[in-house]
Amino acid sequence: MALFRTIASCALLCACLPLAAQQQKSDPRQRVRAARDLAKQGVEAIPKLTPMLKDPSPEVRIEAVKSIVQIDTQHSLDPLIEATRDNDPEVQIRATDGLVNFYLPGYVESGVGATLKRAGAAIKASFTGQSDQVIDPYVQVRPDIIAALGKLASGSVSMDARANAARALGILRGKDAVPDLIKALQSGDEQVMLESLLALQKIRDPASGPRFSYLVLDMDPRIQLAAIETTGLLQNREALPRLRRALQQSDNKDVRRAALGAIAMMPDAANRSLFLQYMNDKDEQLRAAAAEGLARLKDPADLPLMEKAYAAEGKMPPRLAEAFALVSLGQTQIAQFSPLQYLLDTLNSVAWRGVSRAYLIELTRDPAIRATVQTTLKSGTKGEKMELAGILARSGGKDTVPYLQALSQDPDTDVANAALNALRILNARLP
Repeated sequence: MALFRTIASCALLCACLPLAAQQQKSDPRQRVRAARDLAKQGVEAIPKLTPMLKDPSPEVRIEAVKSIVQIDTQHSLDPLIEATRDNDPEVQIRATDGLVNFYLPGYVESGVGATLKRAGAAIKASFTGQSDQVIDPYVQVRPDIIAALGKLASGSVSMDARANAARALGILRGKDAVPDLIKALQSGDEQVMLESLLALQKIRDPASGPRFSYLVLDMDPRIQLAAIETTGLLQNREALPRLRRALQQSDNKDVRRAALGAIAMMPDAANRSLFLQYMNDKDEQLRAAAAEGLARLKDPADLPLMEKAYAAEGKMPPRLAEAFALVSLGQTQIAQFSPLQYLLDTLNSVAWRGVSRAYLIELTRDPAIRATVQTTLKSGTKGEKMELAGILARSGGKDTVPYLQALSQDPDTDVANAALNALRILNARLP
């Protein structure tokens, strides 16, 4: 009998071992470790990681996404698209950042996913600062990626995931997702709305402008400012009455500055008296916006006024705007103290090169001004050469190609690489 009990006990123990092994295998912590370790195998691990995106444990799915992002090849894209449909916001955010990272390497290190903090099922993401990142025009993004991100921006339960998807669409220039971004503007969530407006700025689809012009008078100053700036960039003339109302009625100086700046983006002779009025305003930003408006009207009668203002101006924003206006009004010569030379010199200033860059992009769309600027490529400083390469990439024509080709042979490697990248952008633009 004792022998029988011993045999029975051993049999029971053996029967339990497979069950114990199965329980150990089902331990989420072990599956998390397995997902993490699979990243070391590279692209061959993708087929093993993909089923983990359906794991009942969010921790396992999160680790699987992180590993797929780390592998970062074209084979990562389909699983990451699938992961954007997950019901966990952290999985959605990390998948979104991974998709952007494929087209903009290094993005995951500074993207929203890098800021995530989790407390149980709740997550908190940080959207500090405004992302000015955007892929080069020659980079083509798969349409199904834009579609997945658009659906996420317009429909995720998590507002953080929606805002992050909107930011991604701007970086990837996702024009096909504009309807989703317009829908996201109706979310009522400040961050989602801000990221959607900033994305629309980067996508630059003029047809989208009238669909959010009501936000020019929004009660939230941050939303209103972003809507005004986006309206100006998209040159939505239907919004001009609202912009004038914002300029005249707002007691927020930033709103008034943005409103006049947006009006100045849309040349209209009916606004000339408005610009002349603000040329003498005590606010330097309003003076700058007024000068920009007169620059785009190109009325020769404004030249004496602009010359006088430029000579007397002591603040950088209006002085640069007045230099822009003088070049636009015909002072296109390169000389030691000429306004065009002043704009070129400012490309060497870390603080102000962005302003000068924007003015020069606009000015060099004029073939005559572009021809003058292109002759300075050989003699410019390193900073000027690199900046001008980027400027001409966005405003140049076929006449620009030989100049950039010559610059690509520059002995300075940084300059040569900037010229080569500019050529790729320019060739993508040219018909």
